[in-house]
Amino acid sequence: MTGPAPESASDEGTDPDRPAVRIGLRPIASPAPVGFMALAVATLMLSSLQLGWLPASERDHVSLVLIAFAFPLQLLGCVFGFLGRDIVVGTGMGMLGGTWLSTAVVSLTSPPGVIAVPTLGVLMLAVSVGLLVPAAGAATGKLLAAAVLLAASARFALTAGYELTGAPIWATISGTAGVALSVLALYGALALLIEDISKRTILPVFRRGGSRASMRGNLGSQLGSIEREAGVREQL
Repeated sequence: MTGPAPESASDEGTDPDRPAVRIGLRPIASPAPVGFMALAVATLMLSSLQLGWLPASERDHVSLVLIAFAFPLQLLGCVFGFLGRDIVVGTGMGMLGGTWLSTAVVSLTSPPGVIAVPTLGVLMLAVSVGLLVPAAGAATGKLLAAAVLLAASARFALTAGYELTGAPIWATISGTAGVALSVLALYGALALLIEDISKRTILPVFRRGGSRASMRGNLGSQLGSIEREAGVREQL
């Protein structure tokens, strides 16, 4: 999950009357680590409420943390994921950031004493299913990212069970799954951050296919299909 290569590709074309086209690529740092760190913190904060580590009176404070901390960092990861031509990171971080913001706003505007909010339950179910889309894309080459997104999908599905039923057992199960997701997201952030710094894989991230070639291949092989990427081709 790295940014564009620090080179440019040009296509002189086969038609002598067609002007040459030059494509400029801007190198960026991988946005995945900051997005995964935000996910780890956000899901841990929510789990702390669900497991009783924080009293229910802290719900508004947790919501403010989701708004002020998790949402902007995952928005940053979303924007730079798309700028880095990584649709998995861009889509996944965008969905997660929107989920934390929506959860926080609904919680802040709910009447005092309300334990479960069915609207949030429906949202969590929709997000759980929606996250399977970038997870499926990641499974083609970014197995660590796929694992994080699948774990997040399961976590939101369990949270939906709690929000729809209000049963304490669902809160316990969902909170435990949230802690496990936090650990997995922390590992993902660490592994990808070290990889981006060292420009080689140190901790296993389980790349394969084109994702592995992005770290081990040469620049020419990576730019071979750039003319067919969004923002370069004429139509999206």
